[in-house]
Amino acid sequence: MRLRNVKNAKEQIESSSYILLEPKEFRGNFRKLFDNDNPIYIEIGMGKGQFIINNALKYPNINFIGIEKYDSVIVRAIQKIGNMDIPNLKLIRMDALEINDVFDKEIDRIYLNFSDPWPKDRHEHRRLSSIKFLEKYDLIFKDIKNIVMKTDNRKLFEFSIRSFNNYGYKIEDISLDLYNDDHELNIPTEYEDRFVSRGQVIYMIDVTK
Repeated sequence: MRLRNVKNAKEQIESSSYILLEPKEFRGNFRKLFDNDNPIYIEIGMGKGQFIINNALKYPNINFIGIEKYDSVIVRAIQKIGNMDIPNLKLIRMDALEINDVFDKEIDRIYLNFSDPWPKDRHEHRRLSSIKFLEKYDLIFKDIKNIVMKTDNRKLFEFSIRSFNNYGYKIEDISLDLYNDDHELNIPTEYEDRFVSRGQVIYMIDVTK
């Protein structure tokens, strides 16, 4: 998701205390950055930040890091934070392909929310739940590997189930219709709110390895 013509986006990003401009400097030392030993959860493709911000507010004893590729999108999260004080939240502008350059055996959970489905078969390796990315995630998890994914795209969901299963992940929880199942603790993304308002089904899967 890329937005256009966000005025002073670069300046807003560089002046925000929530943005890590040189995240590779903290590789293997993110607990020192947060100054605690709390779990670290990351969201890859955080969009405008609604999900990661609300999680950080709701769970102050967990450290959250939101990752987004585009300046014009991540700046919306900065604007959303405004003057709030959220010490357990950091944001990184980066491509997910670089994730092993930034993290090293220190992540406890990965969120994949409404990722690009890359519908053409020849592009399946670009999907964030593909084997290519699962291999990358192996190197950043601290101990137990835990991925929680939500999507409105059934084909991506089916692909992801097969991918997780083939890679040795165990399904802990799954929903074929999140808003008609009993998931009271669910925190929605901006996309999710939009899709639900249109009556679209939301799929969810929680896997561990």
